Amino acid sequence: MEHLREHFKRIDRKGYKAYKDVRGRYQAKDYELMIDFVQGDPFASPSRVRLHVPLQRTVISSEDLTSSDRKRHLADGLVRRLMVAIKKYSRQSWIIDVPGQEVLERTAASFRDEDIEICLSVVLPARGRTILGKQATVYFFEQLPKIIDEALFQLDRREVERVLTLCDKQQALRQWLKREDLLAFIANDAILPRKSGVSQKPLSLSEAVLFQSPQSFSRTFELPDGEQITGMAIPNGITLFVGGGYHGKSTVLEAIERGVYDHIEGDGREFVLTDCDAVKVRAADGRAVTSVDISPFITALPFQKDTRQFSTANASGSTSQAASIIEALESGASALLIDEDTSATNFMIRDERMQTLVAKEKEPITPFVDKVTQLYEEKGISSLIVMGGSGDYFDCAHHVILLDHYQPYDVTAEAKKVSATMPSRRRNEGGSSFGTMTQRTPTPPSIQTAKGKKQVAKARSKTHIQLGVHDVDLSDVEQLVDTSQTRAIASIFQHLENERHLGHISMAALAQWIESCLDQEGLRAFTPFSSAHPGDLARPRRLEICAAFNRLRTLHIESKSV
Repeated sequence: MEHLREHFKRIDRKGYKAYKDVRGRYQAKDYELMIDFVQGDPFASPSRVRLHVPLQRTVISSEDLTSSDRKRHLADGLVRRLMVAIKKYSRQSWIIDVPGQEVLERTAASFRDEDIEICLSVVLPARGRTILGKQATVYFFEQLPKIIDEALFQLDRREVERVLTLCDKQQALRQWLKREDLLAFIANDAILPRKSGVSQKPLSLSEAVLFQSPQSFSRTFELPDGEQITGMAIPNGITLFVGGGYHGKSTVLEAIERGVYDHIEGDGREFVLTDCDAVKVRAADGRAVTSVDISPFITALPFQKDTRQFSTANASGSTSQAASIIEALESGASALLIDEDTSATNFMIRDERMQTLVAKEKEPITPFVDKVTQLYEEKGISSLIVMGGSGDYFDCAHHVILLDHYQPYDVTAEAKKVSATMPSRRRNEGGSSFGTMTQRTPTPPSIQTAKGKKQVAKARSKTHIQLGVHDVDLSDVEQLVDTSQTRAIASIFQHLENERHLGHISMAALAQWIESCLDQEGLRAFTPFSSAHPGDLARPRRLEICAAFNRLRTLHIESKSV
């Protein structure tokens, strides 16, 4: 580190490009510092720095790191501590990838062999384009040691135990969901509503209505520490959430869709857990669709357009929703989460009067209500639907839950009674089976990152990726919860193009291969350089990676019926 101190003295008051001299590895008393990337000018992206801190220097032991889930939770806890320490000691000079309410695998902190690796960014100080070497010395020799000391070396063993206890409880509950064939679990006293439309923090206790399960759905599970937790267990199958507007249906659905991720202590949704392969699908007018077999839902389009390999640059609400469902099945979804508010009406239902006026041979769309049972019985795909406008779904629902003043009630028996006493006279248009599936293989031209002589693959926001001269719109991919996940998807795209992985395996097999690489090597497997990987990536699910693939307007597909 004394070499670094001398570097800062030597380049003080020189032009900004002289900062390039400080790249390298430096040994401090309690950690190793690596300055991997130095920004070219004061207004460029911040410089990238890594720290290797020996595990034995902290209260975390190797026995604490016995699973990937425990590593993820502990690393997440360290990032949050670092975030607090940075705010306390450095104002705006040091930067770390800030997590939200979900506990995601991140490159900001990870465990490597016997070390903790921390990835930070730093805005190297300057006045205009003149280096402020003395100020840089303060950053690295006063601020950074204080940040590391408070965040890592002052970490209390009780906090480690608290993080691990919550992790173990959540993973035990997830295993219970699988054993008991459950789609989701919502603990009693959970706080489902959020602070605002732009904040995922929980609504205050004074304002929130705490969740309480209907008795008929209530299940109690004994946690690893002997504590018992009770709440609403939603079985696999077809479940409807019904009720009047503004009574909490969409709030429950949003909590369930984010329940595919673990949440931090104090979030209110710590024990709202959902099958990790459940996918929210919706209509997305204007999205691109490429060679998707939507024939289970849409056939006999005008001008004999083939729906077994359907492509369009500007999908309608119904065709986009049909494509999203087929794409979700292809990428390994176990359940569909659907809100009528964000669905195409003509895709969800066609009532008796419309059937009478417009004969089936003149209507290419088979509504979801006529396919949902086949989807479950033939494909094993559950559906959880928020439905306030059509009682025709009562006939196929296994469970119906009413939200009234934000509290759930089991009204399955009443819904079945309504079906029996007021039978629907609409005709089922779903045919005898769900329909065929087509295997799709993305080819090399699908990913095009060239922009002039450069490669560009970056996230502009949580919902937009720039690939070369093209924009990838992910606005309808609602289970992306962090911009760092979107950055990781952009990095995966760039890697796949550079390594020429496309053209050999199907989309489904590609998704499984990507997930296997992430399991074995982490996000490092898809970063553009191996040793100095970016510190602002978070792991997306394979389902969102495939969703991004399917929204490429440059996507090229080879199809094969299976």
